[in-house]
Amino acid sequence: MLAPLVTLGLVAVGGTAAQAAPPAADGLTAVQTRQSLLGTHTWYQQTYGGIPVFGGYYATHTDTAGQKTADDGRKAVTGLDGTAADLTAQSAKSTVAGRLGGQPDSAHLVIVPGSPAKLAWLTLTPTRKGTYRTLVDADSGSVLQEKNTAQNNDGQNHDGQGRVFDPNPVVKLQNESLTDNDNADGPQFARAYRTVRLTKLDRKNDKLQGAYAYNVSEGQVTSRNRNFVFNRSQDGFEQVMAYYSITSTQEYIHRLGFRDVNNEPQDFSTTGYEDDNSYYDGSVDGITFGTGGVDDAEDNEVIWHEYGHAIQDDQVPGFGESEEAGSIGEGFGDYWAVTMSQATSRNTAVTPWACVMDWDATSYTDDTPHCLRRTDTPKVYPADLEGEVHADGEIWSHALWDVNRALGRTTANRVILESQFFFNPTISMPEAAKRTVDTARQLYGPRAAAKTRAAFHERGLL
Repeated sequence: MLAPLVTLGLVAVGGTAAQAAPPAADGLTAVQTRQSLLGTHTWYQQTYGGIPVFGGYYATHTDTAGQKTADDGRKAVTGLDGTAADLTAQSAKSTVAGRLGGQPDSAHLVIVPGSPAKLAWLTLTPTRKGTYRTLVDADSGSVLQEKNTAQNNDGQNHDGQGRVFDPNPVVKLQNESLTDNDNADGPQFARAYRTVRLTKLDRKNDKLQGAYAYNVSEGQVTSRNRNFVFNRSQDGFEQVMAYYSITSTQEYIHRLGFRDVNNEPQDFSTTGYEDDNSYYDGSVDGITFGTGGVDDAEDNEVIWHEYGHAIQDDQVPGFGESEEAGSIGEGFGDYWAVTMSQATSRNTAVTPWACVMDWDATSYTDDTPHCLRRTDTPKVYPADLEGEVHADGEIWSHALWDVNRALGRTTANRVILESQFFFNPTISMPEAAKRTVDTARQLYGPRAAAKTRAAFHERGLL
C-alpha cells in the first residue's frame, strides 16, 4: 500500500532521465523505495510550505554501481495567495457528498499548480464504481477537477485446495459457443474445471487471505479445512479464482527474480458490483470484479489485466495520469493477461494467445474468436491514436507482444517489468519505448536491445 494519497504523479509532467544530485530535503517528502534488478528507485512528493503540490514528484534511480539518474516532475508554484484555507475541510466534503451521493473518506489540503497556483481540498469518495478524487477550491468552494481513479476494462502460510478455470473454459475446451446462461453451471463446463493448490494462505484464519492476495468480498467464503471447492454458479468460485490467479502471478514474478513488485497482499472483491466491468482503484489499492454478463473473475485474463494495473501503480506511484501513460497501462494489462496465458494454454486458431479475455467477451461480442481486444492489431503510432486509452493501448500491447516473441517469454518479461521502474506517471509511449530498449541493453546486451527496438519501431514508437 502506498503512502497517504496526495501522492506522486497525479497529473504530473513527466521528467526525463538526467544526472541526478541528491534531492534537497526541503520541499520533498519520500513516499516509497523499490528495489529492482538494476538498482534502487525512490519516489518523493513535492511540497510547498509543508503542503503537497498536486502532481509534483521527484524520483531517483540508483544502479548497482552507484550511478544516479532522476525523473524531475516538480512544478513551479507562483502567485499563490497564502496557504490558509477559507473553506473548511468539512464544507469541502459536504460539497462533494452532495454531488456524488456519498461522504468522502478524507480531505487534505494541496496546492494545485497553475498561473496562479491555488490552494485546494483533495477529497476521496468511495463509490461502487471506484474512488472519486475531487479538487475543491479552498477559497471559493468550486470544483477544480474530478476523476474516478479506478482503471477498468469498459504471516506463515498453509496450502489449501480450490477449483478454478485456467485460464478460462473457452480456451480450455476450445469452444467458442459457450455462453454464460445466467451464471448457471452445467455438464458442458465439467472438463474445464481444474483442482489446484491454494498457496500462501494465512494459517491463522479460514478465509482466502494470504501473502499475495487478500479477499475483501462481501459474503466471503470460509473453510476451516481449507477446502474451497465451488462451481461457477456459487459466489465462492470467483473468490477462489481471484485468489489463485493473483497469488500464482506474484509467485511467477518472484521466479523472474523480482522481490519488490507489488510484493504484498493485494485486496480484491468479486461480489457486489453488478456491472459488466472490472477495475483497479489506486486510491484504495484494490481490485473489484464485476458480475454483469460472465462474472469477470471467471476469466483469468481479466484478473491478470487488472493485476497489471496494480503492478504498475506499485512500481510508479500514481502511474497513468496522462492519456498516453494510461494507454501504456491498458496495453500492459492486456499484454500481462496474454503472457500469463502462455504458461497455461495452447496458441490455436480457435483461441489465439493474442485474443484477450475470450470467455468474458462472449457476453458482448458476436464474432469469433471472442476478444475484448487483441495484442496483434495493425495499429501504429501516432496515426492510429484515438484518444481513448483502451483503444490506444493496443499499440503498446502489440509492441510488448513482439518483444515477447523476439526475446522469449522469460527474457521479455524481465525486461518489461524492470523497465517500468524507470517510467514516470505521465510518460509518453516513445519515451517509455526508449527506456525499455535501454533496459534490454543493460540486462541482456546489444542484440536484445536491437530486437526490442525493432518491435517498437514496427509500431511507430521509435
